[in-house]
Amino acid sequence: MSIVFVPKKLRGKAKINQEIIQRLLEENDQLIRCITEYMQKGRAVECVQYQQILHRNIVYLATIADASPDSTAPPSEARTPPGGE
Repeated sequence: MSIVFVPKKLRGKAKINQEIIQRLLEENDQLIRCITEYMQKGRAVECVQYQQILHRNIVYLATIADASPDSTAPPSEARTPPGGE
């Protein structure tokens, strides 16, 4: 079971920290390795459950990233619009 899975009654109460994010990234690495191994063996059907967990983890990490203030990004007015000035 993925470490991201949280029962509905506990959702929204978990504290997100760097350790949890790192564990998710490590889990994603293992999932990708497992998916690759199954694909190389021609067992694509078995990959589906791992792909679903990987997808859920990636969406969860993206949600965290979107909700977190980014202190390294320049202010939006300082960004150059696509196509130049």
